[in-house]
Amino acid sequence: MFAAAVILPPGHHLPSLTDSKQLSENKRNELAAQIKAQAVAWSVACADVREIDTLNILHATLLAMTRAVQGLAVPPQKVLIDGNRVPKNLGIAAEAVVKGDCRITEISAASVLAKTARDAEMYALAERYPQYGFDKHKGYGTAAHLAALAEFGVLPEHRRSFAPVKTLLAQGKLFE
Repeated sequence: MFAAAVILPPGHHLPSLTDSKQLSENKRNELAAQIKAQAVAWSVACADVREIDTLNILHATLLAMTRAVQGLAVPPQKVLIDGNRVPKNLGIAAEAVVKGDCRITEISAASVLAKTARDAEMYALAERYPQYGFDKHKGYGTAAHLAALAEFGVLPEHRRSFAPVKTLLAQGKLFE
């Protein structure tokens, strides 16, 4: 689970920046480089699979958000967060903004950095485990990913709390 935080210069606007899910991979990568070069500060953080399995996906997401904010080299005056939840104990004024990744430049920028970081992690996994196709499905529960899990077993990087993984683990399907 990846999250990012971005502080842009006042009034800064990047043409074509929108929700990362609306952008092609090439456009996200291009924008990520621009964001990193032009931001006052930026930070990308994650929660690992053990934290997701222990805390649940929501709380792991909030943890990654907190880490991203805490990782900023410049403390923000206020944090705007995409969605309807704000992490507790940020120590900074914060506001949740539903569909913020489509409405607020800084949130859009953060979504691009988080998505490109996640994609980079998936490409790294694809190099280590090419038979799983991480470079194609990016870790999402596609038919191809589920078929690879069934054929090759569960990796340490898979969430144990994900229902298809639980089923395979009960059958003893571990990667060897």
